[in-house]
Amino acid sequence: MNPNDDMLHRFLLEDAGVRGVLVRLGETWTEVAGRAEYPPALRDLLAQALAASALLTGNVQFKGSLSLQLKSDGPVKLLFAQCEHDQVRGLAQWSDPVPESLHLDQLQNPIFAVTLDHADGRRQQGLIPVEAGSFAKLIELYFERSEQLPTRIVLAVSPTRCAALLLQRVPTSGGHSADPDAWNRVLHLTATLSDAELLELPVETLLHRLYHEENVRMLEARPLRFGCRCSRERVGAVLLSLGRVEAQAAIQDDGRIEVTCEFCNSRYYFDEVDLEQLFRDGGTRPAATTH
Repeated sequence: MNPNDDMLHRFLLEDAGVRGVLVRLGETWTEVAGRAEYPPALRDLLAQALAASALLTGNVQFKGSLSLQLKSDGPVKLLFAQCEHDQVRGLAQWSDPVPESLHLDQLQNPIFAVTLDHADGRRQQGLIPVEAGSFAKLIELYFERSEQLPTRIVLAVSPTRCAALLLQRVPTSGGHSADPDAWNRVLHLTATLSDAELLELPVETLLHRLYHEENVRMLEARPLRFGCRCSRERVGAVLLSLGRVEAQAAIQDDGRIEVTCEFCNSRYYFDEVDLEQLFRDGGTRPAATTH
C-alpha cells in the first residue's frame, strides 16, 4: 500500500498567495471501481469525479457531504460521486454502447450539479452548464461563476489510482494579489506536471519539485476511505415511503423483498412479518431516504 494513497493534503504557496488541495485515491478507488464492470471511458470519468468530490471538501469548511452528479440522455445515464469527511463513494449507470472517449459537452442534454448537504439538514445545490468536455474545466467554471476566484484543477487516472489537484488564488485586501505575476507563474509551473507525477510521486516531493520557489507550507492531511451510509433502517424508511400496497407488491416468489445497495452491494431482506412490523411501528411515513 502506498502511504500517499487515500489521503487529502492541504497546502499553501505562501509567496504566491495560492492555496491548494491534493487528493490521491488508491484502495478507495479500486473498491469503488470493483463494484461493476464499467466501460473503460466511463470508468475513467467516474475516477475523475470521485477524486474531484474529495478534492472539493478540502476547499470548503462545513460538516456534511459534498456530491457531484451528472445525468444525460445518452450512454451516461448517471454518474455520482460523494465525499463526507473521510468517506468516499460513487457509482455510474450507463447504456451500451459507450464510446471509447467521453466528452461531457457532447452528451445528450447533460445536467451537472454540485450539492452540499449540511449536517443540520440544509441543502445547497448549484447547477452548472455543461460547456466544457472535462470535469476539471467544469469545476473551474463553477468556481469562476460562484466565487469569482481564479482556480486550476488537474485530474489524473490510472488503472489502480486517481488523483486531483486544486490551486486557487487567495484574495488579499482590495481583491488584488501582492504579486500580480504570481498566479500566472504558478499556472506555468503546473502545466509542466505530468499525470504520472501527480499519481505516483510522494506528495511533499511533488510539491517541492514544482513550487519550491513559492515557499510551500503543508497544512493538515486527512485520510480517506470507501464508505457507504446504507443500513437496514434506511431501507426500511424507503419502503415506508412507498406505502404498504407498493411495498407488499415488491415481495418476490420466495416471500421476501430483496434490496441491494448500488454503492456497496449489501443486501437487505424484508418478509411479510418484517413489513407488518415496519408499518405498525413506523407511524407517520418519513420522507424517502436515499443513499
